[in-house]
Amino acid sequence: MTTEAPGAPRRSDATKAAILEAARERFAADGYERATIRAIARDAGIDPSMVMRYYGNKEGLFAAASAFDLRLPALGALPGKHAGAVLVAHFLDRWEQDEVLTALLRAGVTNAVAAERARSIFREQLGPLVASLSPDPAEAPRRAALVASQILGMALARYVLCLPPAVEMTKEEVVGWLAPTVQRYLTGEHP
Repeated sequence: MTTEAPGAPRRSDATKAAILEAARERFAADGYERATIRAIARDAGIDPSMVMRYYGNKEGLFAAASAFDLRLPALGALPGKHAGAVLVAHFLDRWEQDEVLTALLRAGVTNAVAAERARSIFREQLGPLVASLSPDPAEAPRRAALVASQILGMALARYVLCLPPAVEMTKEEVVGWLAPTVQRYLTGEHP
């Protein structure tokens, strides 16, 4: 009989971690539609039945693999006029550091499960941040949608479609172009 040391990770935890890592890489490389449970299991070095055991189906696996904290900055402590620049720079850093966000964007365009995951991130993370800066709380959801349109539009152009002018811009140039618009959406007067 083998006993594990108290506090030692269980084998199931290591298996789940391997599955999630393989799923993130496969969803990022292949997109939601083309990624398969078999390929993910092969990448994780396990039997496909283990993926099904822990996550139920491809949708459950995608939801777990795309669970993600945007780690949004606390903008309330900044002078309000800098919030747009800080938010744009933050999102550029996030896109460049984590392929899961790119995979979610790709999948969200064509898959209902992925689109709902993106909507929940918008609702639970971006929405409250925008509401904390909005001059009128009733307008916060619309303002958040406008902020998302700018950030997701650039992400699509720069990281998914890889449009040469979007890719060639420095981070500072992207912030310079987008920050005033995002700032207006966050704190500007209603038109």
